[in-house]
Amino acid sequence: MAEAHAAVAFSFTVTPDGVDVNLNHEALHAVWESGVISWKKRIGKLKNNFHNGVFPASPLSLLFFVTIVLAIKTAGWDASMGVINVLHLHVPVVNSYSYSVGQYLSTLLFALFLWLVTIMTIRYFLKLLLTYHGWMYEMHGTLSLRTKLWLGLIRIFGGRKPMLNSYQASLPKLPVPSLHDTMQRYLESVESLMEEERYNRMKKLAKEFEDGLGRKLQRYLILKSWWATNYVSDWWEQYVYLRGRAPIMINSNYYGIDALLVKPTDQQASRAANLISIMLKYRREVDREELNPIVLNKTVPLCSAQYERQFNTTRIPGIETDTLVHFKDSSHIAVLHKGRYFKVYIRHKRRLLEPIEIEAMLQRILDDEAEPVEGEAHLAALTAVERVPWAKARKDFFSKGKNKASLDAIEKAAFVVSLDTENIDYDPNDPTALDSYGHSMLHGSGCNRWFDKSFTLVVFPNGRVGFNAEHSWADAPISAHSWEVMIEMDRRIGYRDDGRCQGTMVYQPPNPIRLEWDFPKPCLDLIETCRIQAQLLCEDVDLHIMMHSAYGKGFIKTCKVSPDAYIQLALQLAYYRSAGKFCLTYESSMTRLFREGRTETVRSCTKDTCAFVKAMEAKADNQELIKLMKKAAGTHQNLYRDAMTGAGIDRHLFCLYVVSKYVGQDSPFLAEVLSEPWRLSTSQTPHQQTDKLDLNKYPDRICGGGGFGPVADDGYGVSYIIAGEDTIFFHISCKNSCPTTGAHKFGRLIEKSFADMKAIFNNASSRDRTLSTSL
Repeated sequence: MAEAHAAVAFSFTVTPDGVDVNLNHEALHAVWESGVISWKKRIGKLKNNFHNGVFPASPLSLLFFVTIVLAIKTAGWDASMGVINVLHLHVPVVNSYSYSVGQYLSTLLFALFLWLVTIMTIRYFLKLLLTYHGWMYEMHGTLSLRTKLWLGLIRIFGGRKPMLNSYQASLPKLPVPSLHDTMQRYLESVESLMEEERYNRMKKLAKEFEDGLGRKLQRYLILKSWWATNYVSDWWEQYVYLRGRAPIMINSNYYGIDALLVKPTDQQASRAANLISIMLKYRREVDREELNPIVLNKTVPLCSAQYERQFNTTRIPGIETDTLVHFKDSSHIAVLHKGRYFKVYIRHKRRLLEPIEIEAMLQRILDDEAEPVEGEAHLAALTAVERVPWAKARKDFFSKGKNKASLDAIEKAAFVVSLDTENIDYDPNDPTALDSYGHSMLHGSGCNRWFDKSFTLVVFPNGRVGFNAEHSWADAPISAHSWEVMIEMDRRIGYRDDGRCQGTMVYQPPNPIRLEWDFPKPCLDLIETCRIQAQLLCEDVDLHIMMHSAYGKGFIKTCKVSPDAYIQLALQLAYYRSAGKFCLTYESSMTRLFREGRTETVRSCTKDTCAFVKAMEAKADNQELIKLMKKAAGTHQNLYRDAMTGAGIDRHLFCLYVVSKYVGQDSPFLAEVLSEPWRLSTSQTPHQQTDKLDLNKYPDRICGGGGFGPVADDGYGVSYIIAGEDTIFFHISCKNSCPTTGAHKFGRLIEKSFADMKAIFNNASSRDRTLSTSL
């Protein structure tokens, strides 16, 4: 209990001789240091807010305005058209001075006013410019004059050297699509998936909804869009994520894996220390807004709101709804090893610890052979299963005493680190090795990942790494961004020849603090029940990570087809060959062109897609297949662009459904639409979101991407990442309990689809060469 005593800054005792006060100078110093760091953050935040408040102008522009206005006034010209004199006469603070001083102060006030008006005008004009999305539909063609003018204006008014949140106030709001357009898009998306009788019934329901209840719900939604920053995001977070009572392990959380072609060290503590240090410095960049915002084509900024909650964030279980709690700062991380939990401090004397210092603390944990207390090894299973039992247990068993203190240490940590005990690695001669990697990242044992934390960094004994992330706080591109930075900075920092961290120990870091628990019998019984349930959930997951290296983006681009559209067509072909039918398909798209935007659904299974797949199965002529493929790819690209620019289908329907529940009027149309299962749920993992990673110079640094669990019990979850020019990683998941699905089977069908689609172009090229030779 030495740490508990040290946490008390002073104590006193009352004796017959008086009051005896004992001061703990070390604790008081820690309090002082914490206060200094807190005030530095507040001052930095104030500075950043001012910088962002005047962006895209510079704070120095105020000096320019003041100088020009004073110069004009001194020269005897009144550029204010009498405003300066009015200020001098009617502003009490100003007219109390002499005439010359009053004129000077009035001139300063006018310059300030003119500067503020100019800034507001520029920001509003920039917001108007960012509402234009025609450029997206012209990216691969000849730019129109309108788009060229728009690009020029963006470069003039877009500002220089933006901070992470500089563009936030200039981003437009997500628009509410017209009800009629959404109905038409929905009917088009399901026409090829429904029997004629059912489609006609849905068409009738859609018409009744559009002409009746839909109009009322739409008015409420438009009203919300005027009032709220984003009409979707808060409801999406609340109802899709936080109100879900099902387990978040597998069903909601997602994972990412290492750069598989390199392994900088085989020392677990060293790799963990380097990555922890990098992540903490990345957190500091986010806090200080020193991280560059992502700007598409070096022109159009994306919303940065999701970065705020990446660290110091946890999900708190509740009976009806969970709560996402973000702490302003954290001076420690939580480490899990062999079923034991440790609190590890990450600061000393107002600075972050160096990798070699963190390494020493982690090595002490690895060398500690103490056993976990009863129930501790399986404690994290509480976060893996249904939310209600965990919420009740948290209230009953973790609301006071050492259990509360230890749980606070985990939940208030910057993030959680799991030092695993079993090796996981990439072996090109053993395809199942990657499958084990994916299983370990998605769910582990069900007891060795704290699934409520914003993310858990996992480090294996051989130095391999990965992460498991909770989904409600942000979407996968945010995690992918930090992961790319971490992988690249790990290369730059490097390791010594023996695999240990660089640097020299100048300060002996504090010992890790072992967290203490005291579980009563009912709590132990619940933990064991949750362990069994978590194990059953894990055993039901069929997961396959496939490294497709026959060809990749390089060849696809020669076909003049979007790589993402090409992959989606291959997935549709694979699913049709597997199931003998088409299915409702979900592809995730981002809406971060708008403030606080998150995601939208691209319904990838279109009429044109179905036509191409059927023609492939009918072995149509190669030229006809190429024509159908390009038409289907073009349709897919337009749907993706529509989703990105606020003209999607599903978020609009979702919000209309939420409004219908608020007003107490059910809609048969909305109820049926929102109950349709997504049997093929897909997502592309973005890469090269940072300029720190040069894949042309270091192609082996591409990450293997990540994945997620299946959305439907009888469906597939497919995530993919285009890794350079010649490789595509697929992460395929489904459920073992479903007799009609199989991750490896689907993987083989994807490979066959890729081979058959490539053959179309190869055969067409051979035919063209033969014809030209004969001529």
